[in-house]
Amino acid sequence: MTVSIINIGDELLIGQVVNTNASTMSRLLTAAGMDVHKTMVVGDERQAIWDAVDEAMHESDAVLVTGGLGPTKDDITKKLLCEYFGSELVESSVALDNVKRIFESRGYELTPVNRAQALVPKCCEVLNNDLGTAPCMWFPGKTVLVSLPGVPFEMEWLMRNRVIPKLQETFHTEVITTKNILVQGIGESFLSDLIEPWELALPANIKLAYLPVAGMVKLRLTVHGNYDPSILKGLYDFAGQYIVGEDCETLDELVHKTLIERCKTLATAESCTGGNIARLLTAQAGASAYFKGGIIAYSNEVKESALGVKHSTLQAHGAVSEETVREMVEGVRERLGADYAIATTGIAGPTGGTPEKPVGTVWVAVCSKDETVTQLMHYGDRRQQTIDRTTNQAYSMLMKLICQKH
Repeated sequence: MTVSIINIGDELLIGQVVNTNASTMSRLLTAAGMDVHKTMVVGDERQAIWDAVDEAMHESDAVLVTGGLGPTKDDITKKLLCEYFGSELVESSVALDNVKRIFESRGYELTPVNRAQALVPKCCEVLNNDLGTAPCMWFPGKTVLVSLPGVPFEMEWLMRNRVIPKLQETFHTEVITTKNILVQGIGESFLSDLIEPWELALPANIKLAYLPVAGMVKLRLTVHGNYDPSILKGLYDFAGQYIVGEDCETLDELVHKTLIERCKTLATAESCTGGNIARLLTAQAGASAYFKGGIIAYSNEVKESALGVKHSTLQAHGAVSEETVREMVEGVRERLGADYAIATTGIAGPTGGTPEKPVGTVWVAVCSKDETVTQLMHYGDRRQQTIDRTTNQAYSMLMKLICQKH
């Protein structure tokens, strides 16, 4: 089945708010075996919404709309859909009970404006929104339309618990399997040339996508129907030396998952990445199971006092050197008592470089109790890109050390 997504809101259209709803919905729908045909963003303008809905209704099996369901005057989705389907607004007992429950739990008085949240088109079925007062509305027909609140956490809960199960029941969707393979250390075009024989031999029911980001490439296989895991053997035959892992969206997610599974711990010592490596790991639930702590050693004084880097090392080789990053990574592992450690030091730019060490020069190190691995990288003068690429380089090196691929 095919699905179109329409996200409504001036704040999305002008970029004031990042439209995370589209990516979340697409990911959930794809995982549930549905093809996302199109995503559209429209402002709070009647004709624009009408045209988007009408276009999508003629192109898809299901149309999912978010936004415009609040109690204020700029929220016009409900009335527009009522008109589009030739219906009338009626008070839904299901929606009203939900509004009352939420207001009572918060100690608020139910005002006439808020009671109006329970008004829905007569032709729709209300799917109860346990997390908010805006109703989720299911409009049946040859093409199903579902109107959801635009609040991200409400939308995601409804997608997981109400909308996707009902779509699967209604359309008897086929099995779609997605497989992510994380590749690092080779550019997209070089990777494409390397695995071309394998790619050309893929069965017709498998689509391959290249998704490059910050010094790595994510290969995504989308399989319609039965998935044969042996299909990956050919990929490993061609590019196994560059494959870091599978079944994760990002390298930080892969590190997180691997350390938890192996019951190993990690510490970080960051200079040029400024805590980015630790930030991404600790943003994931459960990081306390393996993450010992991190030190942002931006100055030489902190490198010495907090990590044990020798003053003579800094004088002889400088902060951006193999000798320094080696002492940083070994120092933080020992001082924080971790199984593994990561360290970075470099010149993120756009200033601060020298002829010997230009902007973008970065040293990365990872270590275990028995081994330390270092790598020199040159990334250019784009500061954030250098930070992001260094972060992914560090994760990749750590994974290779853990799995002994180097």
